[in-house]
Amino acid sequence: MVRYEGIAKMNRHPLVVTIAAAFIAVVAPAATAADHDAAHAQAPAKAATAHGVGIVRKVDVADGKVTLQHEAIEELGWPAMTMSFKVADPKLLNGLAPGKKVRFAFVQQGSAYVITGME
Repeated sequence: MVRYEGIAKMNRHPLVVTIAAAFIAVVAPAATAADHDAAHAQAPAKAATAHGVGIVRKVDVADGKVTLQHEAIEELGWPAMTMSFKVADPKLLNGLAPGKKVRFAFVQQGSAYVITGME
């Protein structure tokens, strides 16, 4: 009978490990997600408006967009690149032509970057 109890105890050990592993698999991701959300809630807000300097590559009046080859944007940690921006006011496109160098201010609205000022 002693031998049987020892075997029974040994057989219960894998069950305990399995239950513990299942508990960790369910609870740990939930805690991680909560910690992640809390960290974002406490993170300092980034600047609402970023600034850049670039060269106009394309003006699309119909879609209200301008494609700029911009220098690095330090405020956001962006390297120099070419990208299209929407404009907040179609009047910002007046007088723009490919090759013109501009200074611009922009904000993020959803997944789009929108130019709010340009000179």
